[in-house]
Amino acid sequence: MIVTDKLLITLKKMGLQISISDSIVQALRLPEQRVEQELRQELAIALYTQNILPFGKARELAEMDKYEFGQLLARRGVVRHYGLEELNDDLNYARGE
Repeated sequence: MIVTDKLLITLKKMGLQISISDSIVQALRLPEQRVEQELRQELAIALYTQNILPFGKARELAEMDKYEFGQLLARRGVVRHYGLEELNDDLNYARGE
């Protein structure tokens, strides 16, 4: 959602809004229709890289499936964290759960 002097990104699932001033939005070298998507992906990558969000939640924030987000991380040179939570997710998936 774009407002006259600020970009508002609404993360509905978390109930959080981030306001970005118009001057910053205008400085972004992105087409308007890609701004929210790109910012979501950048935030997801940053939070995942810093171990603030696990892979599943980071890909949810980025609005990408597992494969897409994994590919995005690979393109950026981000090493996947593979811990117990990810192992359990993979085992549940393999079992059809």
